[in-house]
Amino acid sequence: MIMPNTLRDKLNQGQPTIGTHYLSADPDLPEIIGDTGLYDYGEFCAEYSAFDMQLLYHMARAGQCGNLPLMIKPDQKSQAYWAQAALGAGFKAVLFTDIRTVEDVQLCHQAIRADTPDSGGHMGVKLRRPALAGYNPEGYPDDLQAVVFAIMIEKDIAVEHLDEILTVAREKGVDMTQWGPADFGFSRGQPGLMFTPEIRPFEELVIKKSIEYGVPPRIEIGEVEQAKRYVDLGVRHFCIGWDRFIYQANITRIGEGIRKVLDRV
Repeated sequence: MIMPNTLRDKLNQGQPTIGTHYLSADPDLPEIIGDTGLYDYGEFCAEYSAFDMQLLYHMARAGQCGNLPLMIKPDQKSQAYWAQAALGAGFKAVLFTDIRTVEDVQLCHQAIRADTPDSGGHMGVKLRRPALAGYNPEGYPDDLQAVVFAIMIEKDIAVEHLDEILTVAREKGVDMTQWGPADFGFSRGQPGLMFTPEIRPFEELVIKKSIEYGVPPRIEIGEVEQAKRYVDLGVRHFCIGWDRFIYQANITRIGEGIRKVLDRV
């Protein structure tokens, strides 16, 4: 069946969006996130996880139970395969990593858009969840066109050629850019750069240029208090929190708490 893409609806209406990341392969997580009613989508960070195609189906169905559209962030080396597998499972958005050139943007576009004269993509009719009934499913091309298309700007070379990349991104219908400070510093031979004030001019350049080219920037944050600075810079799309870090912080908090209680016994 073709599921509604409520994330696309929000973007089309010009509304701000909020997502949260999860790295665990437990399909309960999308349902738990959706049940809160607070998030517009959940991002499965597949680049950092272990999974298979069947698990993507379970995740998408769980998200559907919680009325939560899902985004996948695949590793670049196998991005076309896993992006198409996720869309076939029922995911509604893809965040492509490691953009370096305009050709990278074009390849990402081809991976998720329909193989039609108008779309110029490479995605054919695949008999997966959006087309279980046969080769002529009603709404299938429109469903592919509605897939939310996001790209990471996280390489030094990408920032050097930001205008060219954003020009093509706009032409190919990229919906959001996502700044990646960790890989940016890594690609410059400065792994710790993201934790220093020196990262900010690069970050603010990506935000400013993205807005200038009409490709809204999304920013990843860990705490609510971090949002204000980005809102002041014009950011309206956020992905907040990672399940692994949320679990680690809370298991540390309650562990330290019970230790203090027992230390007084």
